[in-house]
Amino acid sequence: MPDRMTAPATRYTAVGECDVAYQVAGNGSFDLLWGYGLGSHVDLLWEVPWQAKVFSFLATVSRLILFDRRGTGASGRLGVDAVLTWEELTEDMVAVLDAAGSTETAILATLETGPMAILFAAMHPERVSRLILLTTTARYLEADDYPIGVPPAAAEELLALLATTWGTEELSRLADPRQDDPESHRQGALVLRASATPREAVAQYRYFMRNVDVRHVLPLVRVPTLVVHAAHSSLVPASHGRYLAEHIDGARFVEVPIADATPDEEMLGEIVEFLTGDRPTAEIDRILTTVLFTDIVRSTELAASLGDQRWRELLDSHDSIVRAQLRRFRGTEIKTTGDGFLASFDGPARAIRCARAIADRVRTLGIDVRAGLHTGECEVRGDDLSGLAVHIAARIGSLARAGDVVVSGTVKDLVIGSGIAFVDRGEHELRGVPGTWKLFSVES
Repeated sequence: MPDRMTAPATRYTAVGECDVAYQVAGNGSFDLLWGYGLGSHVDLLWEVPWQAKVFSFLATVSRLILFDRRGTGASGRLGVDAVLTWEELTEDMVAVLDAAGSTETAILATLETGPMAILFAAMHPERVSRLILLTTTARYLEADDYPIGVPPAAAEELLALLATTWGTEELSRLADPRQDDPESHRQGALVLRASATPREAVAQYRYFMRNVDVRHVLPLVRVPTLVVHAAHSSLVPASHGRYLAEHIDGARFVEVPIADATPDEEMLGEIVEFLTGDRPTAEIDRILTTVLFTDIVRSTELAASLGDQRWRELLDSHDSIVRAQLRRFRGTEIKTTGDGFLASFDGPARAIRCARAIADRVRTLGIDVRAGLHTGECEVRGDDLSGLAVHIAARIGSLARAGDVVVSGTVKDLVIGSGIAFVDRGEHELRGVPGTWKLFSVES
């Protein structure tokens, strides 16, 4: 690897109520976004010799974009108990890429940033050229349908270890046993302390362990993908990496005989060969998105009682309110349905808040709307969307009551930690859709 280069300038971009720190190094022919995650501090990592060499090496072949996600490092802190949803974390990636002027990037993600990258690649396939998943997972804890997961007791033992060793040279040596230079571990411990406090680190890892589950998203990743996994990782067993590769179409799996997620020369060789190889990309025709259906309650009766002109005026006012809220919450209008809208969002929490705002504001017109939401795979047909996810959202909307926002269990699971409250509506059969579906209404 080349000698370490001078650390680039750190800049900030605003995301929500926080500022996110990022850097751009090198001027290669393609962009590479590295999602380092917890334990990162974009300024101090350049002071760790082995890490600076890795960054410098990657910056010789790419325009390397580094960032500290919210809650870590040089970016805005969230507090001891605050965590961000996976949707909110992907917004950090969008903001950093926009600030860096990157319209298309390769993504390198490790440990808990892997699910962020998987979601981002599925939601924004037009912005991702390639995806490298480095010792990460789609789901951390074991489940009846995921026996390769880590047992809860083992996860709690790890959290207890983090609580007592975070920010110490002991943890640095455990995380990177190949480094035998005491100074490297002193610097590594300093970076850990600058990245988060022990309680912040435990809270964020606990959220990652308990709530990460992007298995259903894996088939929607349509970009060339390389899965590189440390064969002897004590944090994420290699079976997790194999699962990722088996469920992402066309993904290549490489197992490296080391015990940690730190890139060595073999890992970097695999990564650079993958990034610079001439491999065709799949045409994007499917994306992961949140679909929103709204319609006016009792619209036929209203139209008959009001007459054509007053009904048209009411519809125009309704449409104006809906479009204003779509702009506010960054939704995309797909089409109108006469008395309602079909819209899409790249984040389910924003979709819920938009639907709630629409339902509240149209009441000033003396009408009620109902809304249904589902997150799933959609086919892109020009400016239109189609596929089972669209049908599911429509069927869910038809079961909503006046003023209600009803969501699928998929949407509810994706916004854990957002503060949005739900009421269990039980299991339902959706006309024309296989199986039964767990539905929830959003508390107003």
